[in-house]
Amino acid sequence: MNYREWLVTVPEDITADSLWKMEAYRLALFSSDVAWQDVSKLSSDARTRSLADQLYRAVGSIAANLSEGYSRSSGRARARFYEYALGSAREARGWYFKGRHLLKDDVVFHRIHPLTEIIRLVLVMVPDNRELMLREETEEYGTAELEYPAEVRSPFEADVPF
Repeated sequence: MNYREWLVTVPEDITADSLWKMEAYRLALFSSDVAWQDVSKLSSDARTRSLADQLYRAVGSIAANLSEGYSRSSGRARARFYEYALGSAREARGWYFKGRHLLKDDVVFHRIHPLTEIIRLVLVMVPDNRELMLREETEEYGTAELEYPAEVRSPFEADVPF
């Protein structure tokens, strides 16, 4: 199943939520949905059973952290959860690469590509949300007019003892 086919299968209870507008969230839900098949295959081999567990936890964590962050009121809190999602996306991408010996190359590429897109999107989202907390309201600051001796052009040129 590709992403476009998958989109039409998502229930309206999910798509009607404002969170659905976030492309990274949609890609994360898609990734966790298609990971089910991969985890089933990886867990059937004793050598990759723990890899399957780690992969499924990492992939599931992406959408969970994006939705948790989206629900926060402060930019700093949102950014923190988006960073968790970023870490999980990178982790999942790594687990897919490690599972490539049992999964077909085209499957691994198909799974890694949306994870890389999530990473790219979240790398923009984190500073954008952090910046919300760091911005100050614009305030006009006034300065009094000071008289300087004619030989001093600016206060920075004056000799000031330290």
